[in-house]
Parts: sequence; C-alpha cells; structure tokens
Amino acid sequence: MNTELWKLNATELGAAVARGEVSAAEVVDSHLARIAAVNPRVNAVTQLMADSAREAARAADRRHAAGERPGPLAGVPFTVKENIHVAGWATTHGVPTFRDHVAEVDSPPVRRLRAAGAIPIGHANMPDLAISSDPASQLYGRTYNPWDRSKTPGGSSSGDGVAVAVGMAALGLGNDSGGSVRLPAAFNGVAGLKPSYGRFAADHRIMGQEPLLASQLIPVDGPIARSVADLRAAYEALAGADPADPRAVPVPAYGADPTGPVRVGVVVDPAGVGVHPQIRAALDEAATVLERAGHAVEEVRIPRLAESLECYGTLIMTEFGVKWPRIRKLLTEKGARHLDLFMARTPHTELDEFLRQTGVRLTVQRDWAELLDAYPLLLGATCPQPVPGFYLLPDDTDVDSHAQMMLAGALCTVTSLVGVPAVSVPTGFADGMPQGVQVIGQMYREDRCLAAAEVIERHFGVLTPVDPRP
Repeated sequence: MNTELWKLNATELGAAVARGEVSAAEVVDSHLARIAAVNPRVNAVTQLMADSAREAARAADRRHAAGERPGPLAGVPFTVKENIHVAGWATTHGVPTFRDHVAEVDSPPVRRLRAAGAIPIGHANMPDLAISSDPASQLYGRTYNPWDRSKTPGGSSSGDGVAVAVGMAALGLGNDSGGSVRLPAAFNGVAGLKPSYGRFAADHRIMGQEPLLASQLIPVDGPIARSVADLRAAYEALAGADPADPRAVPVPAYGADPTGPVRVGVVVDPAGVGVHPQIRAALDEAATVLERAGHAVEEVRIPRLAESLECYGTLIMTEFGVKWPRIRKLLTEKGARHLDLFMARTPHTELDEFLRQTGVRLTVQRDWAELLDAYPLLLGATCPQPVPGFYLLPDDTDVDSHAQMMLAGALCTVTSLVGVPAVSVPTGFADGMPQGVQVIGQMYREDRCLAAAEVIERHFGVLTPVDPRP
C-alpha cells in the first residue's frame, strides 16, 4: 500500500489484511515504528508488547495463508489501560505495589478483541489507581496531550486516548466511571464509547479480590478509536454475555429500527457552570446536523441532577472511605489530594445512608428511563469548557472550588451512575484544542448512539492521527 499503515483506521486495516493487501506482521511493525518515533514525546504506552505482538501477527498470517478467514479486526493493534488484565503482563494500576502482579489470563474484553483478530501492542498509561486528577503515574510518569503538552490529555484512560490520537494504536481499551473514556477521547480529538452497564463483560479484580458494590455497578470498559466506524467494529466484538462476568447480558447488539423520527433532547448546561461559546456553537451545530438528518430536536433538562451527584459521591466515597487508609499509602500527596477534597465534601457515611442511596440510584434510573422513553437520544457537550492545563488542582484549591470544577463533568458523572450508553465524537476545536459532544441513549441502545455519532462525524470530520506538537 502507498500509505504508512499506522495512519489507517482499524476497519481499514482489518479489511486490508483480510484482502491480502498487507500482512498483520507489516501492520504491527508499522505501529511499533510509530511508537518508537513518538512515544518519547507523549509517554502514552508503558509496557511495550513488541515480541508478543509480532508473534501474534505472524501466527495470524500463517492462519490466513492456510485458508482461515481473518476476523474483522485482523492485525489491528490496540492498547490496554494499565488496570485491565493482559495475560503475561503486569496489571500495575500505575503504582509500584502492583508492578509484579502479572495477569494469568486476559480480561474478557481483551480476549474478545483478540478473537476478532486484534493484537494488544502495549499497556497504556493512567493516573495512579485511576483516581488522581493528574494524568501521571508513579511507575511511568506523565502522559502529554499531543495537541499541546501544557494541556491535560484527560483521564483516567489518558494513555489510550493519546496512543490512538497519534497513531501508535488503532484502538484503545479503557474504562469509564464518570467520563474516563469520553474525556480523553474529547480532549485528544478521537471518539470513545461508554457502553451500558452489563453490555460488555469485564474483570476488575485486583489481586483476585472482587470490587465492592459501587465499583461493580458504575465502571465499565469501553473502546477509544479515531472514527465511529471503528468504535462500531469494536462494539460488535465486545458485546454479549460471557460466563467470565455474570453481569454481562445477552441483549442483541442492534435493536429495532425506529418507525419515525427519533426525538433528540439537547442538554446545554446541566449543572449551570456555563458553556464556552465555541463549545456551545458546536453543540448547536451538531443538533442542527441531527435535525437535518430527520431527527426531532429540542432542548431538555435532565432529572434530579443534584440528587444524582450526591448519590454518586456517597456510593463511591463511602467505599473509598472504608479502604482509604490503605489506598492513601499507595498514592503520592498530590495524587491523594483529589480524593481528600472529594471526601471532605462527601464524607464516608454510615451503612443506613449508604443503603438509602442505593434506593436513590434506582429512583434516578427510573426518571432517566422515562426521559429516554420520550427522547431516545440526548445530546450534550462531553465537557462544557475547553481542555484545561495540567495542574487541575492548584495549591489553593478548597472544597468549594473543587466541587465547582467537578461540576464540569456532571453529564458524564450522572450517565455513569444511571448506566446508560454514550458516545463522544469530535466536533472541531475550542481555544485551539479538540472538543466533542456526547450522544446518550437508552439502555442497550449503543447502536442508536453510534448511528447518530456517525451523522455528526460526517459533518465535522475526523481530526486524527496527529503528530505530537510542542
């Protein structure tokens, strides 16, 4: 082929390998060369799986030569967040305590992507334990936004967002419990999918210990890609029931087609923190694009936002509070500060209040189900403000200013609490940095979110791959 293979999207690579135009080995070698060239400038890939990726590619080529039909993601390199298991590699969570915790088996989404032909090429960086506001880990250092090193790449799936944006991998596998796939996607100019609760099988055990209730209900693994078509291919590979995760549901990947125009509710400023003019303009433009495509579009307000945020904070912080003395020892002072401020506002509560909040969550889910019955799609900014600088928590940050900062991610937070799917798709730039909107749908209707995101993408275009900039 007459182009550098790392520039091709995942679906293009898979098709080229299936047609015999390139080999999986050539695809992997091209991406390894790209990693060698640009990773020193962005520090997104941590544990480089060069030898195992090359061997997997050679094995795939041998099977293809023997007449076996390649999978839809044949030869496609993907990165895996440092908190997701890849057999034979340490699941470090970014901290020294787990540097020797080698996974015995692949996590279900890694296994499913492999089954579709994709090849893990490296672990990707993340903040310590995925809870710091600073996009850096103790083991691997800071990850840099390729559009501007002084700006955050977002978190906590920082490395995957950057690796995909610069062409070191065609897909990234991260997780999202309040925007951790969607924000790195938006901040790096790529697309990201947060699936419904139970849509993808996952394994978030740490050294064999199962997560507690809130950590079972809220975080979900999800893909990052440069195009919505690539998200769709990853979605088709990842969706479905799996005996490795009893939460994964046997719901078809595609639902019934609508009988008329799908109503879209536009969520402009859910938390009242203000929307940057360029982001508001892009949101309005995306709404117009959907309207021109036949959707009925009108502005809506989301239900019970304050209760939802309190519920989310109480469930998460109570569980962290139980383990906080042990967790804090694993973090740096800077890394612990985010949760210190969060817990000062939403402290560890007693059992009766924790249990009451599990009921509040169901009430919020019921109200969202009614909203999404009236408006099967919602459209909002992935983040209402432009990409911030690195130091998201200045030394003078107090509890109130921290709370105000957190409100910028309110739409990501509440959709994670409710468990509904969302796709973040780029919509150009704000203050010179990438921005995006997210399309939110009914439970297990990722297909509708992806279809609407493709309409938006056709209008705004694909922004990456990009060479890292100063």
